Amino acid sequence: MARTANPERPDELLDAVVAYLTTHGLADASLRPLARAVGSSPRVLLYYFGSKEELIARALARLRERQRGAYAQMKAAASANPREACGAIWRHLSAPSSEPLFRMFFQAYSMGLQEPERFREFLHTAIEDWLEFLAAPVLARGHSVAVARAYATVVLAGFRGFMLDYCASRDRERTDAAVELWLDALDSMPLGATPPAARPSA
Repeated sequence: MARTANPERPDELLDAVVAYLTTHGLADASLRPLARAVGSSPRVLLYYFGSKEELIARALARLRERQRGAYAQMKAAASANPREACGAIWRHLSAPSSEPLFRMFFQAYSMGLQEPERFREFLHTAIEDWLEFLAAPVLARGHSVAVARAYATVVLAGFRGFMLDYCASRDRERTDAAVELWLDALDSMPLGATPPAARPSA
C-alpha cells in the first residue's frame, strides 16, 4: 500500500534547508550534502523543488518571509520619532539571533550582484520590501512619496552598512557608537525639503 504524501513535508524541508544554508553559506552549496544534512535525498529535493537553483531561490524567499514577520514586530517602533524607531530597529537587527540570517543575506546579495538575472527577484524585494516598510511612517506624517523613499533609502543604507561592518568586525562598541552618531543625524534631517533630483533647475 502506497504511503500518503505529507503535504507539510516541503515546508519542513525548506525550513531545514534555510537552517543549513544559514550555517554553511550559499556559495558552495551542493545538493548531496545538503540533502544528507536535512534528512532527505537529492531525488526527493529535486522532486519537491525542481532544481538546486530553485531550491536556493525558495530558501531566499523563506528568508524574506521571516524578515516580513520581523517588520510586524517593529511596526510599533516605526511609529515613534526617527531616533527611537531606528534605535529599536537596530537593536533588533543586531541581536545575536539575527546575525546568521544577515550573513546569509549579505552572501546572497553579493551573488546577486554577480548574477543579477538569476537573483532579480531577490534583489528587487530585498530593496523594495524595506523601502516600503521604512517609508510608511514618513508617508503617514504627510510627506510626499519622493521624500519618504529618499528618507527610507538613507535609513536602509545606514542599517546595511552598520550590519555589514559589525558582521565583519564583531566590534560592537565601535559600531554602536557610530549608530548613535547616525541617529543624531537622522534627528536633524529636514524631511520637508525637496530632494535635489526633484528641484527645478536654475
